[in-house]
Amino acid sequence: MSFEMLARAERRYRLPSGYFRAKLAPSGRAPMRRVRVTGTSEHRRLAWHLPDDFEDRPIHEREEILEWVRTVIVSGSTEYRRYQAEAMKVRYSLRFPSLASFSAKALPRPDCASVPAPAGSLHAPPALTRELGELIRFKTATLTRIGLKRSGVWNEESVTQKIEHFGLMFGALAAEPDSPVQGQGVPHDRLGMALLALPVVWDWYLQWRERRRGFYTAWEVNMLELGSALTRRDTGWLRQSPELALRLRPIAGLVDQTDIERARSDWDGFCDAVHAHTLTRTREIARIARVHRDPFEPILPILEQESPVGAYRRITAEILDRMPDMHRYPRAAAEAVRGFLMLRLGLHLGVRQKNLRQLLLCPRGTPHRTERQLENLRRGELHWNARDGGWEVLIPSVAFKNANSSFFGKRPFRLLLPDFDGLYSHIEAYIARHRPLLLGDAEDPGTFFVKTVKRSSADAAYNQSTFYEAWRLVIQRYAIFNPYTGRGAIKGLLPHGPHNVRDVLATHILKRTGSYEQASYAIQDTPEMVAKHYGRFLPQDKAALAARILNQVWQDE
Repeated sequence: MSFEMLARAERRYRLPSGYFRAKLAPSGRAPMRRVRVTGTSEHRRLAWHLPDDFEDRPIHEREEILEWVRTVIVSGSTEYRRYQAEAMKVRYSLRFPSLASFSAKALPRPDCASVPAPAGSLHAPPALTRELGELIRFKTATLTRIGLKRSGVWNEESVTQKIEHFGLMFGALAAEPDSPVQGQGVPHDRLGMALLALPVVWDWYLQWRERRRGFYTAWEVNMLELGSALTRRDTGWLRQSPELALRLRPIAGLVDQTDIERARSDWDGFCDAVHAHTLTRTREIARIARVHRDPFEPILPILEQESPVGAYRRITAEILDRMPDMHRYPRAAAEAVRGFLMLRLGLHLGVRQKNLRQLLLCPRGTPHRTERQLENLRRGELHWNARDGGWEVLIPSVAFKNANSSFFGKRPFRLLLPDFDGLYSHIEAYIARHRPLLLGDAEDPGTFFVKTVKRSSADAAYNQSTFYEAWRLVIQRYAIFNPYTGRGAIKGLLPHGPHNVRDVLATHILKRTGSYEQASYAIQDTPEMVAKHYGRFLPQDKAALAARILNQVWQDE
């Protein structure tokens, strides 16, 4: 091997071990290793994180290193990750391919509380698909059909989430009892939205989920709230669709002929009963629900720092320190710059993944889109602001998940990016050199961030899943400190996605100011949402902040 020849030269001339290798420019590529793995993809993932002398180490050390890499870097060693890995081995969700147009390429988040189904999952029966399509049209139409009433509408993300959740519920009902899923075995031709009007169906599904996970979580509470909304008086879609009762058929253990006759004769009373039942179950489960996926767990080493943003910034410094030579390794350099800009823009903007992923690019010197055009597209844009002499991000309020929040007041989000640590030079190099290289011959989607186009993936546009994986890959390669290689920015960090940056920003401001309101400004939300979901502001942090102010008295005197 060439590295072995370098090592011999070092020994011959009594140079320190690794002297010549330290002078080699980073290639941004994983070296080939002789590792016993199940396939090429796993070999590629593991090779990145193995020490240079891996093949020279004893077998027990090699096994120890591989186990650590698999557990900490590749999978992430949290309880939820282990549960998710096991759950994904057994697929059961029903798919609704003909409803994909409603969600416009939005995909389920990989780290959500439920497991997304693969392309090979069972397709939902046409009748069920048609009924769910009617519900989606009801909740997304600009105007409801004459005679119908509704409370609230669903956006693109809500539609995607509801399709996924209904797919999981009906998939569990349809799965055979003697299969690994241990479902109810409901025949596909008897699946229908009318089943949501039966308390026994809800109880079966809740207990099935509790057996599968071991306890109840907020996921079950949210599903029950959806059931309550569907059967609410005046505005519930299920209550306003009595014709659904005509499709009810007897199902062993769930529906008998008496239920069917009662539903067809008194649909309102039927919906009253299930509405009261789901409200009761919501209160009961909310009281005992546990948190399974702690969103702070992967980034605790950062949140526990006095300056969480400063700690996260070290990841971007690590990327620059290990940046491949753009002339010798152009694609690897382009991917590294893209990862650097993902993290930097995430830290400066504090927006959700969707807004960062869909951010459009207006190259310097070309007219940028107007606010009205961006409102119609429901996307933001990165463009050069000639008046202020800087790169500016403009995102209309309608593009945000919480568009009606008091933070916006129906006005757009506008931020001039600061030119710290050479940010502008990296943006301009990415636009001029790296982004075209990543695109290749593929059609330009117009977004600032684009995928690396390969023969196996000709579409350059990121979706929710691929953007999450791209961010997670940057964290795996540059952020997690590897004790066997000495590379990585932060000890104890685990793989995570872009949403965690919002936790970092909110917690940083809380530690510095103690103000939930100021923390909410950093992530375009409300103080209540920060207190409930984003800020990790512990009693010792509050005490330390108060002590800093009080101790100033002694320092001044």
